[in-house]
Amino acid sequence: MSEWLSREEALERLKVRAQTLYAYVSRGRIGMRPDRADPRRSQYRADDIAALATRRARGRSPSAIAESAIAWGEPSIATSISTVLHGRLIYRGRDAVALSGHATLEEATAVLWGLSEPAVFAPPSPGAPHRGGRAAAFAQLALAAAEGRPSLGRGATSLHADAAQAVGVLASALGAPAGPDPVHRRLAQGWSVDAGGAEAIRRTLVLLADHELNASTFAARVAASTGAPLAACLLAGLATLSGPRHGGAGEAVMQLAEDAARHGADAAIRRWLSHDRPLPGFGHPLYPDGDPRAVALLAAIDTDETLRSLENAAFVATGARPNIDLALAALTRGLGLPSDAPFRLFALGRSVGWAAHTVEQITGGGAIRPRGRYVGPLP
Repeated sequence: MSEWLSREEALERLKVRAQTLYAYVSRGRIGMRPDRADPRRSQYRADDIAALATRRARGRSPSAIAESAIAWGEPSIATSISTVLHGRLIYRGRDAVALSGHATLEEATAVLWGLSEPAVFAPPSPGAPHRGGRAAAFAQLALAAAEGRPSLGRGATSLHADAAQAVGVLASALGAPAGPDPVHRRLAQGWSVDAGGAEAIRRTLVLLADHELNASTFAARVAASTGAPLAACLLAGLATLSGPRHGGAGEAVMQLAEDAARHGADAAIRRWLSHDRPLPGFGHPLYPDGDPRAVALLAAIDTDETLRSLENAAFVATGARPNIDLALAALTRGLGLPSDAPFRLFALGRSVGWAAHTVEQITGGGAIRPRGRYVGPLP
């Protein structure tokens, strides 16, 4: 659980005046809460203060700033699409959790893309097969990328049309049959899920639609900065998402749940941590007090006894609360979805955010081309 400091402790660690501390709080760089022992006083999040102190110690040289920004540092790309602020996920000024209470992915796309009407993800022709799975997603999106037009120099309307087509291709490849219904209902149909399950899938897709400048979104923006076709930019995001430290975390949670079902939650967690592996499904650097996406999704579905015991045991062992990966595992187990459903849902929901960032990069940004700081031998 996150540590909290008094004002005096915060000032001592940062070595700044009180006015500077308050400025950091007002800019969202340091979390603050009332002191539970004395509500007239405030406490400040220790993790935020430690990160700021480290950056101050590094100095302000360009190389130091760049290195600190590349790993959980200050965002280095200006965006108006989404952010995480004071423990809340915001889509263009709207609370994402509140939006997930009623919106479809198509309606959330309109928010993220700045459209006046819900997006339409045109699927392939009604007779086209929908195989459903990671391999199909890569294959179909790669084909669309190879046939796509370069994005450089084109307007937002044209780019959004390409993006909607690419998301439609991805939805079909991930298991959504063709049809006029919103994509969550088509997925539910493909997975033989009832209306209640379809609602949970709808909420999930909206909660996953974007998450500021994460690794896969950054990859999509790098591809966009070169003028690559829209589908190629989404393919760059999909490739990055497949890593075990990003979208692949859901598979690790499913494995942890299987271990807990066989050996008990406490034993499974002890064994996982004994191999010096971070516990999947729990904790998030941007949400020290808990992932609101997980809270919203877990409240809308029935969690089985195995995952409930895991949640309790993980909190005792680490103090960490569930994140969205744990919630995806709960949804998958509760609805009897395919074992790779966490990745499929993540990929489809996040493709909307990749497209939003791609269009923003193409229409308002230049090439993203960082320099390497060479540390090898010289001639």
